[in-house]
Amino acid sequence: MAIATEESTSKYAQAGDLKIHYNEVGTGPALICIHGGGPGASGWSNYQRNVGPLSESFRVILPDMPGFGKSDKPEITGGRFALYARAVRDLMDQIGIEKASFIGNSMGGGTALKFAMEYPDRADRLVCMGPAGGVSLFQPMPTEGIRYLMGYYAPPGPSKEKMERFLRTIVYDQSRLNDELFEQRYQSSIQPELMNAPQSRNAVLEDLWKDLDKVPHKTLLIWGRDDRVVPMDGGIFMLQRMPDARLHIFSRCGHWAQWEKTDEFNALVKTFLTEG
Repeated sequence: MAIATEESTSKYAQAGDLKIHYNEVGTGPALICIHGGGPGASGWSNYQRNVGPLSESFRVILPDMPGFGKSDKPEITGGRFALYARAVRDLMDQIGIEKASFIGNSMGGGTALKFAMEYPDRADRLVCMGPAGGVSLFQPMPTEGIRYLMGYYAPPGPSKEKMERFLRTIVYDQSRLNDELFEQRYQSSIQPELMNAPQSRNAVLEDLWKDLDKVPHKTLLIWGRDDRVVPMDGGIFMLQRMPDARLHIFSRCGHWAQWEKTDEFNALVKTFLTEG
């Protein structure tokens, strides 16, 4: 069997009024993997180490969220998570998916939670890694990683140095980062279409933590003990608030559990999504 690549699995769909790029691999129950909100992020860049094993059991969909990757870059005037969730719903409508399970990292985890709140009958199981939605009781906010993320496009603008500094907050083991990754994410973050896109000054990040008790879906929360973007104690808060959640914590792991703990992550998620 040929190894799936970003190019060989690349597709587009008209999702409502947005053109959404996504990658699709495998057959079976639908599994939608939603990337985080860091500069240069995309579906493939976040989940390229997970696609192969997961596609053995699922129809894996890796969308680029609005404003990221190869998808449209609209101005956002309301809730970010509401827009992202609506885009996922419209994409599902367009490509014939009635119900799906979700994996979401950071912003993607928040999007998965918002989707489950807004369209509960169309969500099956949720896997959320360091998701937006929890509340940290012990860490000062914004965190180190969030500060670097928020300052990436601030004057004098993006740079390779800013990208490297941000990505170094993402992982625990710095030796696993390399110049190829820095360059790939940097180039993705400075696309002319992205740099010239209207600023979404009126966009808001909804307080998802207030409605976590309204997510009855079976949920697996995954955290890195050493997460410098979304603190681990947010997982304890979510575990207490959500009706059917369980929490797995990786030691010596940062904000990219799917990337740093690839084999363990893939096995854990496949078991959770397929168990009775």
